[in-house]
Amino acid sequence: MTTLPRLLATMGDVAGVGPEIIAKGWPHLLDLCRPVVVGDPAWLERALVAVKSPARVQVVRETDEVSASAQIVPCLTASDQDLRHVLTGCVTAAAGRAAYDFLCKAIDLTMRRQADGIVTAPLHKEGLRAASLHYPGHTEILAERTGTRQFGMMLYADGLGVVHVTLHMGLREVFRHLTAEAILEKIRLLDGVMSKLNGRRPRIGVAALNPHASDGGLFGDDEEKIIGPAVARGQAEGLNASGPWPCDTLFVRARRGEFDGVVAMYHDQGHIAMKLLAGWRAVNISVGLPLVRTSVAHGTAYDIAGQGIADPTSLIEAVRVAARLAAHSASS
Repeated sequence: MTTLPRLLATMGDVAGVGPEIIAKGWPHLLDLCRPVVVGDPAWLERALVAVKSPARVQVVRETDEVSASAQIVPCLTASDQDLRHVLTGCVTAAAGRAAYDFLCKAIDLTMRRQADGIVTAPLHKEGLRAASLHYPGHTEILAERTGTRQFGMMLYADGLGVVHVTLHMGLREVFRHLTAEAILEKIRLLDGVMSKLNGRRPRIGVAALNPHASDGGLFGDDEEKIIGPAVARGQAEGLNASGPWPCDTLFVRARRGEFDGVVAMYHDQGHIAMKLLAGWRAVNISVGLPLVRTSVAHGTAYDIAGQGIADPTSLIEAVRVAARLAAHSASS
């Protein structure tokens, strides 16, 4: 890619910290990409004031109209929702629907090759539900709108990626959705994206589900009947995967450099460890999609929204990773 990639930054739920982390992180984004904000100009202007930025918003209709700078933040209006009465830090149907609209606009533009990738600020799941949008999060909207059947969510930081076999569901549902095929699918997806990020085939550690990887069947048989066979099938395909490994030591080994990627069985198994290891450096990457999408690895932070104190580090890192992935896509 001879020029910096064009990346679309969606504002997420305007009642959260999305607008202000974009406003605060804006000068750093210009070094990494050609950014365009997709969202609501009035809320973006409010955020620039909150973080004491000297920049101003320029409303644009197309990505090729943009001339971003430290003083000018281009914004594509992407929703017809009336957001004037949305209160910072409160769940509303209008903000939930607008966040969905922002994302859909960014997806459509990227699929039409008017942008090289998407970086999303956080939306609020209760806001989606208030707007009668029954999605558990960004990932599922992206998969549906791009027609993707095999996809996943990866947390990434400091050269380590973690993909989750199951994601936004109650723990009782996890056991019903764990299959050898589902685990193998995530091993393949992790192999694909980490090969792009690291420039080589990754070493993948697959997590056990039960304590001590069941201790020979004392605490369950999921490792023997489901996870182990999935790992064996991956190895037969030439994937550098091993496991199932007890999760309490797997992440310690990964941090020491034994693994480039981990396949976690459920949301908190991967999220807690990665956020403890990486903090604000963690980035959310959607894997398996026909486009580049990264995101902050935190939520809307309603409790501090509007105060201008939100940390933009995860957004900046998400843009950095998206730019790398976009450059790889352009060269392949």
